[in-house]
Amino acid sequence: MAGETVITVVGNLTADPELRYTQNGKPVANFTIASTPRTFDRQANEWKDGDALFLRASVWNEFAEHVSGSLTKGSRVIVQGRLRQRSYQDREGNNRTSIELDVDEIGPSLRYATAQVTRTSGGSGRGQSNGGGQQAEPWSPQSNASSQDVWNTPQGGTYDDDLPF
Repeated sequence: MAGETVITVVGNLTADPELRYTQNGKPVANFTIASTPRTFDRQANEWKDGDALFLRASVWNEFAEHVSGSLTKGSRVIVQGRLRQRSYQDREGNNRTSIELDVDEIGPSLRYATAQVTRTSGGSGRGQSNGGGQQAEPWSPQSNASSQDVWNTPQGGTYDDDLPF
């Protein structure tokens, strides 16, 4: 949606994601990401940690179940999502505001770890179904209904005509 603040955060989960279900049975997972900047201090010849940013995040539906089944406390993740500002009253009746992240994408960071990805069948992903119940990757030939190679098929002429030499 236009006008939303989209950010990417790299950090570690402070606890296992909390998977809950709404009264309507809709899954939601909440978790906190701790992102700590590091800078190299040339005078001391060592890395120094800055102030950590703790950001609450949430995911919904089948995505929530995937996150809670895949990630655990301490997992280093790369998260992209939209910032949301929420106002509420605390137990003492004081008005409070919090900034939270509605997660669009999340995955493990492979800088210091390895991961094995397992596709789920069906689901409400954005990829197109390849007819076998699995989600086809957008770049795979299976996601193109005609299975033609779009890179080798000229669309309205060749690009060579536009070159200056």
